[in-house]
Amino acid sequence: MSENKLSKAYKDEFYPPIPTRGTKFWRSNFLYQLFKFFRLNLKIMSMVVKGHS
Repeated sequence: MSENKLSKAYKDEFYPPIPTRGTKFWRSNFLYQLFKFFRLNLKIMSMVVKGHS
């Protein structure tokens, strides 16, 4: 005996989350992106330097 499961074609789970106003601001803020870029480069460089020691 199998259960019949009804599935709705377009559930809320199938749609991606909509970014908030704050998220959009931080994604498009040039200074913040520049800071993140240099922070990531420093992290990578520290791993490279530690690997060559």
